Amino acid sequence: MTDSQQPCAMPASGIQKDSPARGADGKYALFFDIDGTLVSFKTHEIPASTIFALTQAKANGHRVFISTGRPPLIITNLGAIQHLIDGYVTINGALCFVGDEVVGCKDIPMDDVLTLVQDAQDKNYGLIVVGEKDVAVLDPQGEVDRVFRGEIAVDNLCQAKPLSQVLTQRILQLTPFFSDDYERDMMRRLPGCTSGRWHPAFTDITAKGADKGEGIKALAAYWGIDLRYTMAFGDGGNDTAMIQAAGIGVAMGNALEVLKQVADYTTTSVDDDGVLNALRHFRLI
Repeated sequence: MTDSQQPCAMPASGIQKDSPARGADGKYALFFDIDGTLVSFKTHEIPASTIFALTQAKANGHRVFISTGRPPLIITNLGAIQHLIDGYVTINGALCFVGDEVVGCKDIPMDDVLTLVQDAQDKNYGLIVVGEKDVAVLDPQGEVDRVFRGEIAVDNLCQAKPLSQVLTQRILQLTPFFSDDYERDMMRRLPGCTSGRWHPAFTDITAKGADKGEGIKALAAYWGIDLRYTMAFGDGGNDTAMIQAAGIGVAMGNALEVLKQVADYTTTSVDDDGVLNALRHFRLI
């Protein structure tokens, strides 16, 4: 999925590639969504059972990857497992990286970006614009702050840059705060885009061909891992593509019903040891 354009700018993560994982030895590449999968919506923390489970999985030779809709700027809640992570699918697959190396990067056509930005300004709804380096936030009604800081515990959107500055960059994601009914209408005006909703207040819009499913394929190819030996965990609508792409797709007990329907297995909720129970069920720990 790597673009033919110049690579996206990257924040250093300190992860370096070592020997490839082949999968034929029974070792898996494990891909985890963050919100509602690794991190509880109730406590905004990673449960102790999940930290234990990932530590054991890593000790058993499996690889641990993040697969999130969050841009790198707001991945702020993984400190307890940071040392276990082998790579990242971020921005719903628009930016994938290992250490300082970009594995995949896909930007939204600028005509579509400007169409949505103008619509948000005309209709006065919230919009997060994610560039390759910076993020801009339009929040005329305070809904972005209410949801991101109040519900999801993201407290660093204060680092956002002016929209005019971010629009000089390649845009990797647009997060508008509107209903799913309006989303259906709006997507007809954005021919180069796809949408993945994981929260009732907003959706994440990326370029066509950028989703978590393509992201895990890119990282699996990078590491030389057979997709049969990948396992993906998620709870939201934007996890559908990776649940279907992975060798084994696991829906959390708190997942949307539509995700459970396409998953190979449904575990318990994030707050009821869901990751631990699934890894034990598949005898990876």
